[in-house]
Amino acid sequence: MPARKRMAAVGDAWRSSAWFYRGLFVGIALLLLYLRLLPLGSEAGDWPGPDLLLCLIFAWATRRPDYLPVWLLAGVLLLEDMVLLRPPGLWTALVVIAVEFVRSRVALTRELTLLAEWAMVAGLMIGCLLAYRLVFTLSFLPQPGFGFALMQVLWSILCYPVVVGASHLAFDLRKPATGEVDNYGRRL
Repeated sequence: MPARKRMAAVGDAWRSSAWFYRGLFVGIALLLLYLRLLPLGSEAGDWPGPDLLLCLIFAWATRRPDYLPVWLLAGVLLLEDMVLLRPPGLWTALVVIAVEFVRSRVALTRELTLLAEWAMVAGLMIGCLLAYRLVFTLSFLPQPGFGFALMQVLWSILCYPVVVGASHLAFDLRKPATGEVDNYGRRL
């Protein structure tokens, strides 16, 4: 076997590894967190940007839930809670519950069109926002205005198909076909 073909086969095997995608997810999450901390010209009264990490989590969870184990997802989200000075674990718990809801319906999400998947993810994002605000209200904690938080969720919902497309084009992240198996013969 020529060296070029052998190297291509090794590269394909490495790219098909779940650990490659887990490391890629952590790298992207850290990059998004870093960009979120930068003062990139935001002024008081500006519209909030989308939560791209949340879009990325749902896009990857609906396509390949095996690439996002609970411990990895909880670790990344807990780090985000700590860095962004949110109540530790509240947003993490809500997103993990939403992702586990998606993960438990993997057979259903495999058959969904992008429009139906988008609607499901939009409902989950709005549900997470309302639950987060409800806990803040019951705890008498100060919180930003509802319109501000709702605008961020709406931007996130609008950006979801873009994140799905970018994940597919850049990382070849797609839903497994019915009956597709991995390298070990296990059903995906």
